[in-house]
Amino acid sequence: MTETLDGFSPAELERIRIRQEIIDDLDEEFELELEEGDADGNTSEYSSSFRKTYFSELVRLQGELVKLQDWVKETGYKVVVLFEGRDAAGKGGVIKRITQRLNPRICRVVALPAPTDRERTQWYFQRYVANLPAAGEMVLFDRSWYNRAGVERVMNFCSDEEYEEFFRSVPEFERMLVRSGIKLVKYWFSITDDEQEARFKARIEDPLKQWKLSPMDLESRKRWEAYTKAKEIMLERSSIPEAPWWVVQAVDKKRARLNCINHLLQQVPYQTISRTEVVLPPRVYHEDYERQPTPENMIIPELY
Repeated sequence: MTETLDGFSPAELERIRIRQEIIDDLDEEFELELEEGDADGNTSEYSSSFRKTYFSELVRLQGELVKLQDWVKETGYKVVVLFEGRDAAGKGGVIKRITQRLNPRICRVVALPAPTDRERTQWYFQRYVANLPAAGEMVLFDRSWYNRAGVERVMNFCSDEEYEEFFRSVPEFERMLVRSGIKLVKYWFSITDDEQEARFKARIEDPLKQWKLSPMDLESRKRWEAYTKAKEIMLERSSIPEAPWWVVQAVDKKRARLNCINHLLQQVPYQTISRTEVVLPPRVYHEDYERQPTPENMIIPELY
């Protein structure tokens, strides 16, 4: 057996390289955890003891999401998932974990900004329709057309007539989506008053997160009860058999992520798609090819 200077055979070195690449990918999740930090509202006493379970389950569920993605692409299935909830409820964290291992060409996130003057004159659902999936795609809406039932209602950005028209239209709109072959899943992330306050304070203290606090977020603290009433009306008036609302208990972020992903997987009848074995072809060498050195002035400084 031929050995290298390090005492490993070429085959063993190749396995080590592959394993290191997998570890590097997994490190992305640890980076996300460091970015958010347990101080960001996760006050659970068992957070440390649950950590090992959380990571092992998350990786397993993300493996299932890859299978779901393959099945969606193979069958031409269409999936739309709506993520709604109060500010700092953890919607973005769940979306990150869902998309982390997926192909962005198949699973994409839609987070629309405030409507332009032109869009305000359109049919209310028009700009959302433009972002619906084609066959073989999944679309995750980080906030959705339910802005009208929530923030627009509470902040008086819509009239009473527009508000009522929304509730007359949204059941039929969603039934049309379902009849067209779209699987529509709607999640509301529920947190307590104290939990939102703790997460807001953590963002104020953390310079890496202060950008997450908008004037609208701060205003929402003063209007907690108005948002609660708007949410209760929304869940009651827009939960239909074809597209019911599902409530995610989100005070504990890690459990909320696992529970939401697990539930989402149960909403789609996906199966494992058999794949042909991938064989890496050998590299083709040409005797007349000579690699040119990269100019020094093009190479970035190696500080690490």
